[in-house]
This record gives sequence, structure tokens and C-alpha cells, in this order.
Amino acid sequence: MIAVYPGSFDPITNGHLDLIARGSRLFTRLIVAVLENAIKEAPLFSVVERLEMLREVASPFPNVEVDSFHGLLVDYAVKRQAGVLLRGIRAISDYEYELQMALMNSRLSPGVETVFLMSSEAYSFLSSRLVKQVVSLGGNVSGLVPPVVEKRLKSLVARSV
Repeated sequence: MIAVYPGSFDPITNGHLDLIARGSRLFTRLIVAVLENAIKEAPLFSVVERLEMLREVASPFPNVEVDSFHGLLVDYAVKRQAGVLLRGIRAISDYEYELQMALMNSRLSPGVETVFLMSSEAYSFLSSRLVKQVVSLGGNVSGLVPPVVEKRLKSLVARSV
């Protein structure tokens, strides 16, 4: 079974990495797919930078592939012959949004299922947006993001000072 775990991953957090690790155990192949989305706020990292970081942190998982896509997620999933979309749920507010997306995706492509994994308790509060806010205010994100991401975040902060 092939699954796609989509997201902006701007930046990748330890919560994302936890889902990648868990998803890699559940599926034959897990494709971590960076959404090239012009609608969201200006990204902190380019798609190329996010792909580089994801490839580095996902390297311990031999059945995980990193890729990017634009357009409809279900079209990408069908193109990659994936039958499952993997999504993480941290809180009730995530569930409401993810349910709407899952139902729309099911309508667009009935053969693609959405599977929700609950966030590990340690990361239930964590989001890329929160990491960006903490970093922009000079806070410490050690333990919230993989070391390679923390290094790049510190480099960004140093350049902006």
C-alpha cells in the first residue's frame, strides 16, 4: 500500500517527523509530498530547501520518498498510484478542517482513502506556524524541530539581524 503524506513542511517539525516514522511502519511506501502552494503566506523556506531538509531527516526510513507537487492532492495521489492520504490530527480544530478536506478528496477521487493519525502527545501543540512565530521573536525551538532545521532557522535569524 502506497500512501502520500502531504504538507507545506515550512519548516518541518518533530511532529511531522514523528508522523513520517509512524507512517513508514504502516505503509509499504510513504511519499512525503511538499505542496507548492501560492495561496498560503509567503514561505520561510523555498520548496527546494524544504525538500533538502526532508530528504535528510527522512533518510533513516528506506521506504520513504520525498517529492513535491502542485494542483489537486488526489490527482497527485492517483498519478503516484497511492491509495491512501496520511494526515495528522492534533486537536478537534484540525479534525474539522481535515474532515472537510477528506470528504472533498473522496468526492473527487473515490478510490483514494484518507487515514488520520493522532499526533503523539509530545507534539500535540506543535505547528510550523508556531515554530516560525517563536523563531521570529528570538525564541528557542530546540527539541521542536530536527537539528538540520534548527541550524537553518538560526541561519535565517542571523541574516535578518
